[in-house]
Amino acid sequence: MRHGGQILVDHLKAEGVRRVFSVPGESFLAALDGLYDSGIQNVVCRHEGGASMMAEAHAKLTGEVGIAFVTRGPGATNASSGIHVAQQDSTPMILFVGQIDTAHRDREAFQEVDYRRVFGGLAKWATEVDDIRRLPEYLSRAFHLAQSGRPGPVVLALPEDMLSALSDVPDLPPRAAPLSAPPQTGAVWQALKSADKPLLVVGGPHWSAEAARDLAALAEASGLPVAVTFRRQDRIDNRHPNYAGDLGVGMNPKLGARLKEADLLLIVGARLGDTATNGYDLVDPAAPGKVILHIHSDPDELGHVWRPDLAMVAKAPAMIAALKASVPQDLPDWSAWTQAARADYEAFTTPRETPGAVKLEQVMRWLSDHVPEDAIATNGAGNYAAWMHRYFRPRAWPGQLAPTSGSMGYGFPAAIAASLEHPEKTVLCFAGDGCFQMTLNELSTARQHGATPIVILANNGRYGTIRAHQERTYPARVSGTELFNPDYAALVRSYGGHGETVRRTEDFAEAFARARASGKVAVIELILDPEALSPGQDLSAARAQGERAQGA
Repeated sequence: MRHGGQILVDHLKAEGVRRVFSVPGESFLAALDGLYDSGIQNVVCRHEGGASMMAEAHAKLTGEVGIAFVTRGPGATNASSGIHVAQQDSTPMILFVGQIDTAHRDREAFQEVDYRRVFGGLAKWATEVDDIRRLPEYLSRAFHLAQSGRPGPVVLALPEDMLSALSDVPDLPPRAAPLSAPPQTGAVWQALKSADKPLLVVGGPHWSAEAARDLAALAEASGLPVAVTFRRQDRIDNRHPNYAGDLGVGMNPKLGARLKEADLLLIVGARLGDTATNGYDLVDPAAPGKVILHIHSDPDELGHVWRPDLAMVAKAPAMIAALKASVPQDLPDWSAWTQAARADYEAFTTPRETPGAVKLEQVMRWLSDHVPEDAIATNGAGNYAAWMHRYFRPRAWPGQLAPTSGSMGYGFPAAIAASLEHPEKTVLCFAGDGCFQMTLNELSTARQHGATPIVILANNGRYGTIRAHQERTYPARVSGTELFNPDYAALVRSYGGHGETVRRTEDFAEAFARARASGKVAVIELILDPEALSPGQDLSAARAQGERAQGA
């Protein structure tokens, strides 16, 4: 006889779960008891949003299912931010939520929430387990759904009385991955042979170091130019001569024009949504004006937005490997097209000087040139990320952890998860002052569990992205975008970490060396000039643009 918490944890062990992220609650004490001597590391976080983001990042980094435990009511709603990231980023994840005793249901009991309704449109599946004898069944289905087709998050609510009840129900064996036939590439190559200006667009989940190597080899053997979707830059080493850049917020306008000009798009693993197409302006789903070959792991995604001329169900790494192994000898010569795409990328990533004594573009390029080959970079959302995407060149996978959903606060929890998984690697967290303040309480989690990421904190005293839109729309009418900031260096030192403030670009390299040598979680605060609004436009120019628009 085992209680429900033990049944649950025994299933996690069978599935190979090594680490979970949690904020404890009295609603799942039996699960905490099951974790006690399980050998599974329980990373105790300071906020459920941080816990769910860490679980999501862990899944991205390892290919495993990310696991988070939170309590009922406010614990679950706090965790919803990570569920949204997992859904939009196609990340396999399970959120276990403590729930009220079933005897009290529908009385609006303390912290009672209907999780099917709350998470029904946010997760792949949201349900509640009422019968302990069905718990293995629900757990098996949760792991299958989280990883099947287009991966995503599952939410399982666990009533207190169900978890604490005893049962002799047998375990179900761990998930057996469905078998799939090797992808057929003949039709892909046949279509490509008719293209004058093809573009290979890669993104989505399931990536690996081997897949990144295969993509590099495919690009070299075929001559195809490669673009990646938003915040999937580590699908290929950005130094590869066929790499053309990333399609997303702040993309190179010439790459956007190239996407529009291409006569064939080979989309592998990506959904190619509004972010990658500038709000579908560069490619119109109603009239794309080009041949579209779409390969995706979920058949429901094929034809969801784009009507493909050729659709195939396959995981991106499998298709890339099959294409690499079958490159024909009689392909057209796309070298001029590909070399021009690379030249555009090189020109775009040549730093454009911005105002101030600390120049973020120079810091990004210095880091890009000097961090170890296996460094991992994370970020959340904000204008600072535009400098990162443009000037910091991620190595091939796993070089980048970032939310395609545009969630602020993600970078620091993700960096903690990465540092725990790879303590031997340099983990960088790029953050803005607005972004970092959303999850900086996880400094305590980093110290407790020995994570040592280095935060590169761009402090411009504002919510920069919103300010940029504000100046262009309502120039000089600043409302709700200014920020008060603490002394970040002193703050991280109060947690026992390493903190420095940099006010000149030339002081950054030595500050970074000291941060690495400290062996602790570190924050290097960069004091930016308020005029440095974005890589391509200063604050005054944004305001003038808005004034011209109003005058018109």
